[in-house]
Parts: sequence; C-alpha cells; structure tokens
Amino acid sequence: MKIKVIVHEAEEGGYWAEVPAISGCATEGDTWDELLANLYEAIECFLSIEDL
Repeated sequence: MKIKVIVHEAEEGGYWAEVPAISGCATEGDTWDELLANLYEAIECFLSIEDL
C-alpha cells in the first residue's frame, strides 16, 4: 500500500510530517530515521482504529 506523506523541516530542528489522506494524522522526529519510525507507527494506529 502506498500512502502520500508530506514532510516539512521544523523551524526548531528536525522534521514533521502529515498524511493528507488520513485527517489528523501527523507526527514529528528529531532525525529522519525517527520521523520514519513515528510515521509508520502513526499510520498503523490510524488504520487499526478504522478496522474496529
């Protein structure tokens, strides 16, 4: 499954990202790797709630 993600550089350092297809799904990370891990977790949580 492919999901579009928009990544932004945070003013205070690090990154934040939003998932336009999932209203309210956004996360942040101090590093690129942390951001990706947080994104996978956030998307998984939103999708698992939809399955209920």
